[in-house]
Amino acid sequence: MNNKIKKVFARYILDSRANPTVEVEITLEDGSLGRSAVPSGASTGKLEAHELRDESKEFNGKGVSKAVQNVNRVVSDAIVGKDAEDQAEIDKILIDLDGSENKSTLGANAILAVSMANLVALSKSSKKHIYELIPNIYGDPSLPVPFMNILNGGAHADNSVDIQEFMIVPHGFTDFNEALRSGVEVYHTLKTRLKDKGLATNVGDEGGFAPNYSSSKEVLDEIMLAIAEAGYKPGDEISLALDAAASEFYKNNMYQIEGNSLSNTQMADYLVELSTSYPIVSIEDGLAEDDWDGWKYLTSKIGDTVQLVGDDLFVTQEKILQKGIDDNCANSILIKVNQVGSISETIETMKLAKDNNYTSMVSHRSGETEDAFISHLVVGTSSGQIKTGAPARSERTAKYNELLRISEQVGSGNFNNKKWQK
Repeated sequence: MNNKIKKVFARYILDSRANPTVEVEITLEDGSLGRSAVPSGASTGKLEAHELRDESKEFNGKGVSKAVQNVNRVVSDAIVGKDAEDQAEIDKILIDLDGSENKSTLGANAILAVSMANLVALSKSSKKHIYELIPNIYGDPSLPVPFMNILNGGAHADNSVDIQEFMIVPHGFTDFNEALRSGVEVYHTLKTRLKDKGLATNVGDEGGFAPNYSSSKEVLDEIMLAIAEAGYKPGDEISLALDAAASEFYKNNMYQIEGNSLSNTQMADYLVELSTSYPIVSIEDGLAEDDWDGWKYLTSKIGDTVQLVGDDLFVTQEKILQKGIDDNCANSILIKVNQVGSISETIETMKLAKDNNYTSMVSHRSGETEDAFISHLVVGTSSGQIKTGAPARSERTAKYNELLRISEQVGSGNFNNKKWQK
């Protein structure tokens, strides 16, 4: 096959928050064209790979013309003529070309868009689905349990709830389609319940509702009632998950949450209490990204029974995950491709997680595009879990819809829910 890269072209497009982001097209010598766009986060880890923004008056400083120029004027010259089949080599060229520790020279947004577009182009050329080109880290390709953010607080909403995401986890089903349908039905039931109470049903960045509740327990109670009213069994068929995004309310070594000022052990104990009072199977970023002692304490308390996911803690980076493994912090990692900036590095991080019995949850960002690459990443690696928002807003449903299409190839019953079976 004639898989050499013939042309690389970048442009800016708009993401779901009306901010510019980078989109790249790669054309191979056989005419195959791959296109990918990168997302952007709101609550970001300090050690994420650097998202290059123009910081000029256009787009209120959020323009990406520098990143686009870096692709068109620098990256293009370096990879035209290279074999698209060698993803690791393409990514190495990009990383070496940047030369910085955190991809700040070219921008992680520029590098990642190229890295993803190359794999998409190869998919077109080889007439294989993208997920078929991704290493099967956790097993043969399978469909994930969706973690659906249906109520928002924190940085994703304008209300007084500090925990950022309240998710439903439809795991007690025999296939992906059933699981997705149940989540959609709970979402609609919740919307009706909120309307009947005169509460806001406008949605946050990730499609979840953001009514002005005053406490996390109030929110969790509401979701439990919505699950039951939709005809499902809380805990057996649909469980709960949290993303505390605790770094956002960690000030002066204390957690400022719901009017209280908690130490790290008190914050951990609060999460332990929630997980024993409700069917919570997973807690993401329960402690701040640099509170390693707090993470170790939380893991010692409930690490055997609850999935403890590091997002800001690990930022998808192999070296930081290794520290967590060495220090017995968390037992799972959130995978966001733009936190590390290339496909090859993402895969290496997931391999390290698997080798040390950490689970991996593939995730979107709050600023998204219609690009559905992560649907293929989660199926190809068989990590078994995807976090891509509520079943609303087209940049979120693009991922669910792609999974529905993929289910026609791998079988909807090839549903990776074993971790959550009782």
